[in-house]
Amino acid sequence: MFSRVSQWIGVLAFGCLSTAALAQELAPDVLVKSVAAEVLEIVRSDKGIWAGNPKRVMDLAEEKVLPHFNFVRMTALAMGPSWRRATPDQQKLVVDQFRTLLVHTYSAGLTAYRNQTVDYKPLRGKPADTEVTVRSEIRQSGAQAIPIDYNMEKTEGGWKVFDVAIGGVSLVTTYRDSFAQEVRANGIDGLIKTLVEKNKQNAGTRK
Repeated sequence: MFSRVSQWIGVLAFGCLSTAALAQELAPDVLVKSVAAEVLEIVRSDKGIWAGNPKRVMDLAEEKVLPHFNFVRMTALAMGPSWRRATPDQQKLVVDQFRTLLVHTYSAGLTAYRNQTVDYKPLRGKPADTEVTVRSEIRQSGAQAIPIDYNMEKTEGGWKVFDVAIGGVSLVTTYRDSFAQEVRANGIDGLIKTLVEKNKQNAGTRK
C-alpha cells in the first residue's frame, strides 16, 4: 500500500525546515534553503545517524522537519471526500497515524543520505501570496536529477508544507489513491486499523 511512498520520503531529507521562530521570519524559499544546510550538516557529521541509530534519526526528523508540515491539511487532502464523512475522533486518529507513518518513513530516508546536493529554482509568486511552490532538484554524480516541489502555505506559525511532488508526482495524491481504496474496502475505521498496523511494523523493524 505504501511501498512507493516510503521510497520517496528519503529525498525529503534534503530540503526542510527548522525552528518555529525562524520559520515565522523567513520567506519560504529562504527557509528551505537555509535549513537544508543545517540538516545536511547534521546528517554528514552525526555518527549515530550514519550507524542507523533509530532514536537519533527519529529525534532529528521530529526536531528539524516534521513541525513544519501541516499534517491536518495533508491528511484532509489525502482522504478526499472521506475526510468530511469522518467523525472528529476518526479525523484525529488518521492525522496521528499518518504523521507517525511519515516520521518512520522520513527517518529511514535520512540514513540513506551520502553525497547528494540540492539546487533551487527561483521562487515564482508575489509577496502577498499565501501559497507558493518551492522548486528544487536533488543531484548526485552519475544519476539523473530528481525534481522536488514543496507546496507551502503561510500560517500564523510560519510557512508549512502541505504537499510534496517528487518527479512530478504528488505525495498527497498517491496517498489519496491508497486511502480511497482502503476506505472503499473497509471503511474509515479500516483505514485507521491499516495505518496502526503499518506503524507497528515500522516500530518493530527499527528496534
